[in-house]
Amino acid sequence: MNLSEINWDINASGTWPAPVKALVTAIVCVIVAGAGVYLDTIGQLDELESLEKKELDLKTEFEGKQKKSANLQDYRDQLAQIETSLAIMIKQMPTQEEVASLLIDISQTGLASGLEFRLFQPLVPIAKEFYSELPISIQVIGKYEELSLFVSGLASLPRIVTVHDVKITPITGKENAEDTMVMDATIKTYNEQRVSESQTPGDSVKRGGK
Repeated sequence: MNLSEINWDINASGTWPAPVKALVTAIVCVIVAGAGVYLDTIGQLDELESLEKKELDLKTEFEGKQKKSANLQDYRDQLAQIETSLAIMIKQMPTQEEVASLLIDISQTGLASGLEFRLFQPLVPIAKEFYSELPISIQVIGKYEELSLFVSGLASLPRIVTVHDVKITPITGKENAEDTMVMDATIKTYNEQRVSESQTPGDSVKRGGK
């Protein structure tokens, strides 16, 4: 077969020899198949990969929810315990009317421990999410054992009282004949009712004598 004798005009393709027709047909089929893969199949493969990834994520989410569902009663029990503890803590917070008597209890606890108050100053209440923080700045003088007794006494009060920013300094010189120390600290109690931050704090109270 002499290729030069073939009329390559597309309109004369009917007169081409059978081998040439088969070759051209195969080339056209390859081109069409490649275009089909490029334009359609690749997009479908990308979509399939995305769906497979989504399926894996859904399986992981389902397994997590299944585990939570299996432990649902435990979570409910924990929630009930938290709610009970919170209710107990709220009951231990002084009401607005009880704050004044609590301040007296704190002061009397210090005096009963043998301490001398140099400063007892309620500060501006700090509003929190569901309660108010009531800080009190104090400065007391006494022996180490008396300071320990005071802190222990605060912990045993029926209302929640915590001690923060404690600084203990020995008193030097002749006046320290009894190994006395000065303790600066912030005592905090808490109120379940929010208190306006603009409220004026109590006046500074200075006490003396053991």
